[in-house]
Amino acid sequence: MKIKSFLLLGVITFTTLFSRADEGMWLPFMLNRNYKDMKKMGLQLTAKEIYDINNSSLKDAIVHFGGYCTGEVISNKGLILTNHHCGYGSIAELSTPENNYLRDGFWAKSFQEELKPKDLFVRFLVQMGDVTKRMLSVVNDKMTMQERNAAQSAEMQKIQKEMSNNGAYTVHVRSFYEGNEFYYFVYEDYPDVRLVGTPTESIGKFGGDTDNWEWPRHTGDFALFRVYSDKNGRPAEYSTNNVPLTPKHHLPVNIKGYQAGEFSMIMGYPGRTNRWMPAQGVEQNVKYAYPAWVEASKLAMDVLKKYMNEDEKTRLDYASKYSGIANYWKNRQGMIDALSQHKTVERKTAQESTFNTWANRKKNRTRYGTVISDINAYYAVTNEKARHDNYLMLVFRGSSFAAIRFRLGRTIERFAKSTNQDADRGAILEQIDEFYADLNMNLERDIYAQMLQLYAKRSQGYPLASMVEELTKTKGNDFSNYINEIFAKSVFGSKEALIAFVKNPSLEILENDPIMKLSENLLNHYNGSASTDILEKKEKYEHAFRLMVQGMRMANKKSKFYPDANSTMRITYGKVRALPADARNTAPSNYFTILADMVRKHKAGDPEFDLSQGVMDIYNSKNYGPYVDKNGYMFVNFLTDHDITGGNSGSPVINGKGELIGLAFDGNIEAMAGDVIFDPDLQRTINVDIRFVLLIMDKYAGARNLIDELTLVK
Repeated sequence: MKIKSFLLLGVITFTTLFSRADEGMWLPFMLNRNYKDMKKMGLQLTAKEIYDINNSSLKDAIVHFGGYCTGEVISNKGLILTNHHCGYGSIAELSTPENNYLRDGFWAKSFQEELKPKDLFVRFLVQMGDVTKRMLSVVNDKMTMQERNAAQSAEMQKIQKEMSNNGAYTVHVRSFYEGNEFYYFVYEDYPDVRLVGTPTESIGKFGGDTDNWEWPRHTGDFALFRVYSDKNGRPAEYSTNNVPLTPKHHLPVNIKGYQAGEFSMIMGYPGRTNRWMPAQGVEQNVKYAYPAWVEASKLAMDVLKKYMNEDEKTRLDYASKYSGIANYWKNRQGMIDALSQHKTVERKTAQESTFNTWANRKKNRTRYGTVISDINAYYAVTNEKARHDNYLMLVFRGSSFAAIRFRLGRTIERFAKSTNQDADRGAILEQIDEFYADLNMNLERDIYAQMLQLYAKRSQGYPLASMVEELTKTKGNDFSNYINEIFAKSVFGSKEALIAFVKNPSLEILENDPIMKLSENLLNHYNGSASTDILEKKEKYEHAFRLMVQGMRMANKKSKFYPDANSTMRITYGKVRALPADARNTAPSNYFTILADMVRKHKAGDPEFDLSQGVMDIYNSKNYGPYVDKNGYMFVNFLTDHDITGGNSGSPVINGKGELIGLAFDGNIEAMAGDVIFDPDLQRTINVDIRFVLLIMDKYAGARNLIDELTLVK
């Protein structure tokens, strides 16, 4: 009876850690673990047609876009499709009040008209492989975590250098299953990436913050870029001599459509999941970390919005920062709600209790007996620190000057120490121009003061940065006058002051600069304020967390465990799948939305729901061309049950034949806990239908030159 009970509990313990068909983010070179499932669901490709290092395959059409999103190659001339919100920063950078591409859109009619953002790049995966044995051979159980990390870091550096082909490739070695396995990834980076086309913000960001993470959705979240190479197809810095890249593979574009229940998959670069996170880690996030993030983000948004509404240049300059803060603000609140509603802490606590029973069996006790207690002890002493760190982190995210010590300040310090200042001065002045060009100094002083004030007021359960602690005693809890004072005295307080300093630099002045001193104090406190007790418990925690994952996998050897996302290429597969009927969606089934409902949401003059006349004209004329569904519906967005997270934005949704049917851009708020747990009933990916993308390109923008590049499947 006891044995049967334990086995049942064992199953319960690990149901959230191994995969059903629609769960998990799988490494392409391990496709054999899932290939039979995928075939049964409707995949028609061979495994090698998806991932092959010797011949062209789907992986060659997938790019890591800018290091933070995903994109896909959709023509034999290097045309890249990704999300509008992924290209948002680049589009804002290229915009001016006179040529506002965010507001008005942009469509290049020739290669010569395409625009180059400063630092955008795309990364192609060349190959990946397993180096677990090598990485584990340099460590042993007698090492401290610091010794272990140092040894493995050194080995990583060796592997990366060996496989880089003398620097031709970028190589990363990544930890999986909390340090129990290691894989290498070889990439080829292309730095010449240019903006080709973007819809108006009223299309690309339709619904704004109100609809973000919501379904039904009606957003044309897409943008087009192009990757360029030298004449031999190799990566090259921007040059007018570069040519559009001829890719190894590009995705054919399917305009025949799909039905609910059809197989589909997503390939991309999901950023981070925490499915193995212990129960008390979830508790810490829900009660301490995320509420601080939400409150501080809301304050930052309010300050930004005030100044953005007053001036068009400020709106453009801060659009990307505002969008990023707003996105995570809603995400973190959604996480709090979803994790609470799912009773995630209770479920994980029960799982860990069952694991603890296994861990304390006689044969396992020596290695695993204290794993759960060591994990829980660490979280118990870091709850208030987690709250504190999130308030302080948002000071850095909101203010351009809070972390200036390790940004522009470090560069200025090197210059002040240089023995060749005359030769370096020109480059330094260019960096100063670039830094201050996009800053509204009234905004910067205001947001710095208000974010510091919130940090000082709400982080009282953990020691504050020493300068902030002192200021609360001398200035009370009003930092406005203090910030104005230090900006008036600092060489960083204005562009003109810093230029004057660079003409006659002094290390003594720099070392005593009030903005630099405050920044250094905040950064040092954030990066190194942990007590001896916390550091000791952290050492045990890191060791215990690795053993917990190791032990759970050992106890369920027949299960297919998937690793957490870590910005490496993954495949997730499932089906086009509806949510229960919703009165707000007049489409015949709640797995897609239609243009008619997008038009119904239109509110003239509303910054989130104001559609341009061009879209209204297309709808009124029903001039949908070949992109309309066979039943007469103009699809806008659709749902799949794929397992994705941040970083998957822009990922292609691919049917069983390897054809593009849409691109992922969001998830539904009901499943916001998806980074920690997977809910098969609620988890959905929100995608832009590729036919809506083509409709906007063709009928709205008149970009037939781009349509003609595509391989259309009709």
